[in-house]
Amino acid sequence: MAILPIRIIGDPVLRTPADPVADFGPELERLVADMMETMEDVDGAGLAAPQVGVGQRVFTYHIDGVRGHLVNPVLELSDDFQDDVVEGCLSIPGVAYPVRRRRTVTASGFDVQGNAMTIEAEGMLARAFQHETDHLDGILFVDRLEGDERRSAYRAIRAADYSSVAGQTVTKRAGHVGSAFGTGASFGKSAFGAARSSA
Repeated sequence: MAILPIRIIGDPVLRTPADPVADFGPELERLVADMMETMEDVDGAGLAAPQVGVGQRVFTYHIDGVRGHLVNPVLELSDDFQDDVVEGCLSIPGVAYPVRRRRTVTASGFDVQGNAMTIEAEGMLARAFQHETDHLDGILFVDRLEGDERRSAYRAIRAADYSSVAGQTVTKRAGHVGSAFGTGASFGKSAFGAARSSA
């Protein structure tokens, strides 16, 4: 397994819809294992494959002790909404805002061996599934904001020196990822109720 570089906003891969996974085998198994290790290394709540530069419909998650992955996810969303919760993103360091998300999710897809699976989720797990599936569609959480909060978020993004942030993060984590970590940055502990950062 390996800790992978996390792409940050401005990288085109984050705005490109991911392709469905067609081949289930050792390469996919390694990708999922590397994503799990990368996500847990930065104390993340979730990580989507485009965030590590892979345009495939795969995400990993670790919420309240529940950890796993989903390949080619399809979400069925409830009509009602949960209370807004502050979200951050490993790909948008230093930016966090309350985001409106559906209350419950039925997530269908496959595991890494190609076995069909369905997961019922609510609360933070439902929120993470929506956040990560957005990544697979080229959508970032700031795109879900409205009005003044959306304008404020994009002002913060424009004002941020992400090259500097990435450089500091590379230095800080050099012992973990060595020369493989060239462009990533993590949001730290500010997201999902000041606990963990979703991807």
